Formats: sequence, C-alpha cells, structure tokens
Amino acid sequence: MFDSHHMVDMTPKSSENDLSELKDDDYETKSGTETVEAPPGDDQDPSCQRPKKKRFHRHTQRQIQEMEAFFVECPHPGDKQRKELSRELGLEPLQVKFWFQNKRTLMKAQHERSENSILKEENEKLRMENNRYKEALRSASCPNCGGPAALGEMSFDEQHSRIENARLREEIDRISGIAAKYVGKPLSSLSNLSHHLPSRSLDLGVRNFGAHSGFAGAMFEPTEADKQMIVEVAVAAMEELMKMARAGEPLWIQGENNTEVLNEEEYLRTFTRGIGPRPLGMRSEASRESAVVIMSHVNLVEILMDANQWSTIFCGIVSRAMTMEVLSTGVAGKYNGALQLMTAEFQVPSPLVPTRENYFVRYCKQHTDGTWAVVDVSLDSLRPSLMSKCRRRSSGCLIQELPNGYSKVVWVEHTEVDDRSVHNIYRPLVNSGLAFGAKRWVGTLDRQCERLASSMAINIPTGDLCVITTPEGRKSILKLAERMVTSFCTGVGASTSHTWTTLSTTDSDDVRVMTRKSMDDPGRPPGIVLSAATSFWIPVRSKKVFDFLKDENHRSEWDILSNGGQVQEMAYIANGRDPGNGVSLLRVDSTNSSQSNMLILQESCTDSTGSYVIYAPVDISAMNMILSGGDPDYVALLPSGFAILPDGPGYGPAGILDVGSGGSLLTVSFQILVDTVPTAKLSLGSVATVNSLIKCTVERIKAAVMCDNP
Repeated sequence: MFDSHHMVDMTPKSSENDLSELKDDDYETKSGTETVEAPPGDDQDPSCQRPKKKRFHRHTQRQIQEMEAFFVECPHPGDKQRKELSRELGLEPLQVKFWFQNKRTLMKAQHERSENSILKEENEKLRMENNRYKEALRSASCPNCGGPAALGEMSFDEQHSRIENARLREEIDRISGIAAKYVGKPLSSLSNLSHHLPSRSLDLGVRNFGAHSGFAGAMFEPTEADKQMIVEVAVAAMEELMKMARAGEPLWIQGENNTEVLNEEEYLRTFTRGIGPRPLGMRSEASRESAVVIMSHVNLVEILMDANQWSTIFCGIVSRAMTMEVLSTGVAGKYNGALQLMTAEFQVPSPLVPTRENYFVRYCKQHTDGTWAVVDVSLDSLRPSLMSKCRRRSSGCLIQELPNGYSKVVWVEHTEVDDRSVHNIYRPLVNSGLAFGAKRWVGTLDRQCERLASSMAINIPTGDLCVITTPEGRKSILKLAERMVTSFCTGVGASTSHTWTTLSTTDSDDVRVMTRKSMDDPGRPPGIVLSAATSFWIPVRSKKVFDFLKDENHRSEWDILSNGGQVQEMAYIANGRDPGNGVSLLRVDSTNSSQSNMLILQESCTDSTGSYVIYAPVDISAMNMILSGGDPDYVALLPSGFAILPDGPGYGPAGILDVGSGGSLLTVSFQILVDTVPTAKLSLGSVATVNSLIKCTVERIKAAVMCDNP
C-alpha cells in the first residue's frame, strides 16, 4: 500500500487495472508541491467526507535521474516497464505513468517554442526583405520626367539585378554542365534551381530548344586511357598543323577565289597519321590564309584560349562555345602546353545554312623559334552520340611576333562536312570555302583587331566625335555597340542553342519567326520579343548593297518604322582603315511624338568575305548616361539589321578580285517588342504583323538597290 500523501484517494472498489484505463488527460500530476483533483467516479460514496485536493511531495533526486535516463531510451514505456521501474524506485506504476506523460508534454512544448522562435526569425527576415523591395519600387522613377516609373520601364538598379540574375543563371548552367560529366545528368539540386527561371514556352505551336541542348552528347568524363589518347592526338595534330602552315606546292594550290586550297591527294600521301579516313557522305574543305594584324601575340593567344573571348571576337562565325574540361593550363600560366576539351558551333549569318557542331581538343604550344601555334582536332571517337555531320582535322593558326605590337597570322582551316541540307542559293558560297574557310576567319580577325585598337586609342580628333566629348563616353559607346553586334549574330543564324523558341505556325517558309519571354535578361526590355529573319538573293554586288544600307540618307527608303522621317548622323566613330567600318549615332526627325525621344545606335562593318549593318533604338536618357561614361550593360537593346555575303567567288572589272561581284546574299533580321508584359499570351496577329513588316522591307530594299543597278 502507498502512503495516502503519494496518490489520489480511491474507493476500495477501484483496482489498478481500472486506474490504468482512465484517460491521462483526467490527471495533472507533477513532481512539485502542487495539488491534483481526484477523478470523478459514479461509484463514489457521496457521503464520504474527503478533501477535493491532495498535496504531493517532490520525487527524490535519484528517482528523477533514473526516470530521466529511462526517458532518453524509451519515452513511451509500457505497463511491464512502468511496473519494473516503479518497483526499483519505490513508486506506484500510476505515478511513473503520469511522470512520463508530463515529461512528454514538457518536451513537446519546448520543441514548439523553439520552432516558433525560428519561424518568427524567418518571418521577420521575409518582412524586412519585402519592405526593401517595396521601397525600391517606390523609389523607382521615370528617367525622362522624374515621376513614378510606368509599366515596362526599368531603373538602373532593376537592370543591374537583371544582369546579376543572368550571370547566376549562366553559372548554374556551367556548374550543371561540369557536374553532368561525372554523373551523366544535371544534379537534382541544380535542376531544381532551373525551375525558378522564367519559362520560355508559349501557348502557340512551338519547338523548344535548351540553352545547351546540342552539347548534351559531349558531356562525359574522359577516362585516363581517353586522356592519354587525347594527348597523342593533340601532339600529332600540332605536328600536322606546323607542316601544313609552312608547306608550299604541291600541298597547297591556288583556288578560284584567290585563296590557297588543299591538294587532297598530296595531303593523303604526306600525312598517313590522323583521325582516320573521311566518313562516307562527307566532303573535304580545306584552305589557308595569312595576314598581319594589329595585336600582340600574347593577346591573340589569350583570346584563342578563352572560349568567351574567342566566341565574342568571332561572333559572326562562332554561334556558341564552351570549354568542357581543362587537361593542362600550360607552363607558368602562359598557355604554353595548355590543353582543353571544347565544343563549339559554327555558323553563317543566315537561317538557311545549318550550323556545324564540333567536339574537339585545343592545344597551344610555343615553339623553339618563338612562334606560337594553336590547333584544334575533333574527338568524335570519344563522343557517346550519333556521328557528327562535321569534324575538324588539324585546324588552327601560327602566330609570329612582329615589332610595334603587330603579329603575322597563318590560318589553316580543314574540315570534313555533310552539307547536303544547305539551301541552294548558299551552295556556291559554301562550296567555295568562303563561308567557313580560312579567308573568313582571317578577315574577321583583322577587322576585329582594328576595332580593338580603335577602342583603346586616346588621341582622337574632336571633329570626329561631335557629341562624344570624352574618351570614357567613346569607350562606353563602342562597348555597347559590341554587345549589340554579338546579340544580333547569336540570333540571326540557324543555331538551336539560343534561348529563343521557333514558332511552327508561321504561314511562310522563307521567313523564320522566333519568340522569347524577356524577364530577367540583361540588356533586353521586359516583355515578349519577336524575332523574324529571312535570306534572299539579289543580283547586285555586295558592296553596293552594303553602301546603300549603311547610308543614313537612304534609310527612309527602306526603314518602315522611321515613318519616312529624315535621319541625321549625330556622331561617328571610325573602327579601322576601311571607311565602311564605324559606329554611328543617328537621330530620326519623325512627326511621331512617341519616337521623338529615341536615337539609333548603328554599327557597320565589312571585310573581304562579308558585311554587316546592325542597329538598335536607344532612349535619349540612356544614351546621355553612356556619353558621360556610364556602364553600357544597363542599357536595354533589341538589335536588328542585315548580313550581306557574296554569292560566291568572282572578279570585277579589269580582273581585280571583287568577291561576289555577280550578286549578294542578304539576310534581314528584326527584333520587336510586341508586349511589355512577359506573362501575356502571344497573339497570331503579332506574328502576322512582324511577318508582313519584314516582307515589306525586303521589297523596298530590292526596289531601291535595283532601280539603278548597272
């Protein structure tokens, strides 16, 4: 029997089993001096005189310690365990039961208090973050009038946030690509991050292409045996490149377009090693070209070994590029001996010419005579995918240092390709080697070196600057124009790598229409953007077409959006020796008040293998920021323009080389913001309007340049 002070007073009819069946909630037993009410019972004697509450003395320290230790091991003891514990501690099983019940309640309360505290802190952080965003929105103002920003406008802070978001997205894609080499697919944590990025699918018939969809087959981890083979292939390719770059006849013979082309029979006799025989259905395409360019050998090597710089300099040829793995960084960080696995896609600025994708190793070496060489060679045998339609044999360049920051470059381009899907009007150009050959690489490099030298020049005559009064403003405009050209080139070709969506509901086979939802894209206004591009042949020399399109005095003859207004050149920056290479700032004198605050930034560039005229409307307030040396990354652009290529090799009057003198291949591309709300539905009317706009522009150009064609 228990002491009456240790438990609730019971009638003699109550048993231990009866007590164990009572609800735990009927009691509130504690280890202190507090009281507990007796449980109600129908069988109690109403005449029994007893107190309603009894006091309990505390459990001993030993009892508490033993039950605490047992609680850690078993928070919910059964009847048998409670009886054993009560016998050891000198307590009644019911007392043990109530102690464990109260202990569980206490622990639950402590846990809830802890969780509430954490949730309270998180809630406070979210509230502060929300207030900060609200404050940023309240402080955003229109750059024109100083009032609250209207829908579709952005502050510089918002533009900066967009840029950071895009950089983070690129970093996620890069890390995901690296991880995919080791696990065979993107990590789930990285994939989950992509779910928070804006969707690019539309409620219209579409075909979606991922940012790196074409590179998926190249993402794998080479084994140690593979790496050993890659090194051997790269060393053999370097040896082959050196011989091909320095050899004369009979390995190289004069081609029809005044370039050196490879004698295939002599090549097979000279080079017995290599990447194997030419696959069935592919044709060989090889050429060599040399030039002296205004850039040091050190800078040239750095550009070629950096995928981002390389694809920017050759943006008209390289639609995308990625370094998959660096096997060697070279000696002392100077790229001597650098070896890296790369993948790239090469293009012609037209949707009618399929791109050429390659997975290759790039090897850089400085030879004993001081000459640097960079060579590429395909690694199709290591790629776990279907056979490629293009592979690169030993291709690359030799770079020889010259005085005063100049370099002599000898370029060799040797590919095997299945190009049967090229459109008929581009076949002569592609077959001549002018589309992807060494002449185009060297011509582009020479022009870009002159452009870079111009951007770094200090002593510029003020008469050429007009409204551009500071070197900082000049550099900012050139940087903005470079981004405009790169953006145009990445969207005008047939590449499936860009983040556009090709619409399948257009009623025209010769006009390709694409769309994208611009939300967090740097340098683009928010909303739905449509891009339309078409290519056609015109029986006019490419130089005449280029001169016509870049001349502001002829702009009203083809530019429908200028509404016939006169165009005035406010500033011009020369970009090289050719007078056709330069950046212009134009103003349209339009009667339309909505266009009165707009300027046009235009860059025109030309070399022996092709020309571009690229332009984009720019807000006056944004351009004032650029003229004062502000960061051009904050300016939103939608570039449109023209790519003008010769239709093949040819000679002009008196036998002087005039590539493409018979006619021109002209690609027209427009980008138009059709809705300032990114989540809006794309209407078929918008597609039809853009389609009609580009067709009307084409007809105007044809009529204007052919009316007085000799």
